[in-house]
Amino acid sequence: MTVSYTLKVAEARFGAFSGLLLRWRGSIYKLLYKEFLVFVALYALLSITYRLLLTQEQKHVYAQVARYCNRSADLIPLSFVLGFYVTLVVNRWWAQYTSIPLPDQLMCVISASVHGVDQRGRLLRRTLIRYANLSSVLVLRSVSTRVLKRFPTMEHVVDAGFMSQEERKKFESLKSDFNKYWVPCVWFTNLAAQARRDGRIRDDIALCLLLEELNKYRAKCSMLFHYDWISIPLVYTQVVTIAVYSFFALSLVGRQFVETEAGAAKPREPLEPGGKPGPALGDLDMYVPLTTLLQFFFYAGWLKVAEQIINPFGEDDDDFETNQLIDRNLQVSLLSVDDMYQNLPPAEKDPYWDEDLALPPYTVATVAESLRPSFLGSTFNLRMSDDPEQSVQVEASPALARPVAPAQTPLLGRFLGVGAPSPAISLRNFGRARGAPRTPHLLRFRAEEGGDPEAADRIEEEEAAESGDEAGQP
Repeated sequence: MTVSYTLKVAEARFGAFSGLLLRWRGSIYKLLYKEFLVFVALYALLSITYRLLLTQEQKHVYAQVARYCNRSADLIPLSFVLGFYVTLVVNRWWAQYTSIPLPDQLMCVISASVHGVDQRGRLLRRTLIRYANLSSVLVLRSVSTRVLKRFPTMEHVVDAGFMSQEERKKFESLKSDFNKYWVPCVWFTNLAAQARRDGRIRDDIALCLLLEELNKYRAKCSMLFHYDWISIPLVYTQVVTIAVYSFFALSLVGRQFVETEAGAAKPREPLEPGGKPGPALGDLDMYVPLTTLLQFFFYAGWLKVAEQIINPFGEDDDDFETNQLIDRNLQVSLLSVDDMYQNLPPAEKDPYWDEDLALPPYTVATVAESLRPSFLGSTFNLRMSDDPEQSVQVEASPALARPVAPAQTPLLGRFLGVGAPSPAISLRNFGRARGAPRTPHLLRFRAEEGGDPEAADRIEEEEAAESGDEAGQP
């Protein structure tokens, strides 16, 4: 059964995730405790052997092997390989869930398209939606161990009401070497065509819509079957598994406490009173390697996550509840096309019929939310310039555009001067670089449309003065 903890993390509060660490069902402890105990037992066995059973010469050889294993373990790109693999598995896991066929859209189209309050109309609607549910049951029997245990034979499918005895005979009489989950979909199309000929489906547009929804439903059944058929390449799973196991096999030896090499420089404690050097310091002898155990917990647990969700149609704690989905789909779909057909409540005026704005009431616990202003856009509260000249409309005329002065570079301006031009200046304007840069005039005021005449006069005066300065330069 799927473990749901959404309500526990509905609010971000102190210790929200910490409370989830005490759960057993669906937890990493339940998945990993056997491998963890084996790793601890092997580590303890090697540690006892080194400390109590080996001679001094054997300890020296073992220490060399341990250092070699410790250096070699760091050469395995475990984080990269394992992280990419788990990401691939998680994306595949969610894609499989979205491929589970649900009859919600199809049942609404059947209820709206297949007409008739008599026994014939009711029989058509119920049979059509039953065929759709039968197709999903057949494909789930092929991919889910839970569903197969519930319906081990076709006789169990008949007893459950998804198929009649005559339909079973028709189904088994079709000789095919491949999975026949698509057969009920073909029955659906033939029955829908017959309903169109009988006038139960009133136009071709409704029939077309009905068949389009059926094709979407059948496509999900097919995709689910192909996810079960085409797995993640075995070589990738083997590479990741070998990488994790080899890393911790090397860690079993390499992370052991060993004596320091003879002749190696050892750090010493501070000088004692009188100037004498303190005793030599060695590595801390950890009988319980906490960091190594945590590393095993993280990496091996990561691999266990991929192992659990690579096939979510099994019987793990977090696998999909396929049997409950079958029950839900059959119950809801039959209710929609039968009991709810033309069974409508009377149309009445809503409480906001005579009001301009619909304002539903709040409870005391949520009334504070009504005082918050609604979001109107990120630029709604942007403070604009108070200068009215910045809001005057101007007309852009490409024909009157003049060359733009070189852009100023602030960083180079600190070394070359405040008015230094950009090094991107063209050769054509290189001789003019000594003078003041010309002011670009790409816009002209629309004086005839109510523009500011004084501003237009100032612009003309500046242009005339600028032209005189350029004429006076050699």
